[in-house]
Order: sequence, then C-alpha cells, then structure tokens
Amino acid sequence: MRWARIIFLLIVFTILGAFLHYTLPQRDVVRIVDTQLQLTEISGWSAWFFAQSDSGADGTSVQRDVRIISAVRPDETPIDFRNEDTGIFGWPPYFKIDSQDLQTEAQDLRSNREAPVWVAITHYGWRSNLLSSYPNALSIERVEGPDVTLIPWMPIVILLVFAVILFMIWRIWERFEDRVILPIVDAVSVRWAKVKDRLSGRG
Repeated sequence: MRWARIIFLLIVFTILGAFLHYTLPQRDVVRIVDTQLQLTEISGWSAWFFAQSDSGADGTSVQRDVRIISAVRPDETPIDFRNEDTGIFGWPPYFKIDSQDLQTEAQDLRSNREAPVWVAITHYGWRSNLLSSYPNALSIERVEGPDVTLIPWMPIVILLVFAVILFMIWRIWERFEDRVILPIVDAVSVRWAKVKDRLSGRG
C-alpha cells in the first residue's frame, strides 16, 4: 500500500508540476527583431496550446491570424511568442484583452545587433516545434541590458500559496486516513483472521 501511494503521489506531482510550469508566468530577456501576423490552423493537438479567438472574431474557424513576436535571446538563439487575448473568462486567468496594444508596443521596441534594445517579455506556455505551439506574451518591459536580474515574485507567491494549500490537504487526508480508512482496514483484517481461524479449525 505504501508503494502504491508513493507512485500515485509521483504521478499527481508530475502532472501538477507540468501544469504549473505551463501556466505560471515566466520572463525572458530578449531582443525583438520582428512582429508579424501569421495565418495559423488551430486544430488537433495544437488547439490545446492556443487561447480563444479575440473578441469579435469567428471562434468556430480552424484558421485564424495569430500575432507573432519574433525575438532572440542574449546568446542569439531565436524564440517566438504568440500574442493572443486570454479574455475575461479564459484560462489561464490573466484577463489579457490588449493584444493589439502589446503588438504595437513590440513593434516600437524592435532593434538590431548594432543598437540592441533589451526587453523582458512576461509569458506563459511552451515552445514546441512538433506541436507548433508558442508561449503567449502577456507584457513587455524594457530593461537595462541582457544581464539584468529579474526576481519572479508572482510565481513565488503563487507557489507558496499552492504549497500551503497542498500541506493543508495532506494534513486533512492524514486525519481522514487515521480516523476512517485505517480502522476499516483493521476491522477487515480482524474479521479475515477470524474467518481463517474458523476455516482452519474445521479443517
């Protein structure tokens, strides 16, 4: 029973870890090199990694224009972000409804190698070439340089609150196990032992 519980908890924590890694905001220091509007087919597995259509757009179409922000990291590796609204009731609950404003801001901050302008892009999600998924940009903030130190206050606070909730759930489960499950298991074990004794006595 102990190993079954450990395996179950490992599976649960793995799923939760992946969910949190995808959902929690992250920040990358990059240099924006281009912005574009890309016609993208939103279907199959890739549909899971896109937000809802912008307000006023046709949400039933499998193809739509997606705003893309192309950038490079300080080590010159490329990274692309999508720029979509999450809406008021969408998930994650970032209440983002200013995608066009953010796209204009990104266009204004474009730069080249000779005169780099470094920015911190707050985003969530994963970049996957296989699934054609992009992290969704939430905000852009100009920074002093590529070596700036950014403290992820929001993820830290969210994780601390989440850890407290998990601890409380774990304590409640322990009490439930001690008061309900273990007595039932002990009672069943005692009854089974009595049945075995009777059967062996008859034998």
